[in-house]
Amino acid sequence: MQRQSRLKRELQLLSTEPPSGVSCWQAGDRIDELKAQVVGAVGSPYEGGVFRLEIMVPERYPFEPPRVQFVTPIYHPNIDSAGRICLDILKPPPKGAWRPALSLSSVLTSIQLLMSEPNPEDPLMADIAQEYKYHRAAYIATARSWTQKHAGAPGATHKRSGQEGEGLPPHGIP
Repeated sequence: MQRQSRLKRELQLLSTEPPSGVSCWQAGDRIDELKAQVVGAVGSPYEGGVFRLEIMVPERYPFEPPRVQFVTPIYHPNIDSAGRICLDILKPPPKGAWRPALSLSSVLTSIQLLMSEPNPEDPLMADIAQEYKYHRAAYIATARSWTQKHAGAPGATHKRSGQEGEGLPPHGIP
């Protein structure tokens, strides 16, 4: 019961006062299956891209972190081809930094920050981390290309998939 009431409060707050460039909503009838979108930050190779994520909230939330993964392909050293994210707050202690005081809003904001500031010292994709560290221009070019191709950034050659209303947020991203 604690999980359900907390999730309702968090989703209400995310709908009324979302962090800039972030939205999150219930996917259907189940409150533990959520969808989210994160807009790539200005000045990053992901600028203007809209990245879709899926969030599974465990039974023991907030004592266990949510499971979050990218649905939109992204070229990033801390996000693998399956959309899994290497971020300390998504892991429980002792190896991770999840705390019950954290919220879905803070998780999504942290993911948005990770997109802008990758951590090549703790990569999921070692080859991309090496490129980020030693061939930054090539990394930026590839990340921008993927953003245009998959995340609907300006300069994209095709429209994003999905019909109007199909798993999309009830309101536009702020």
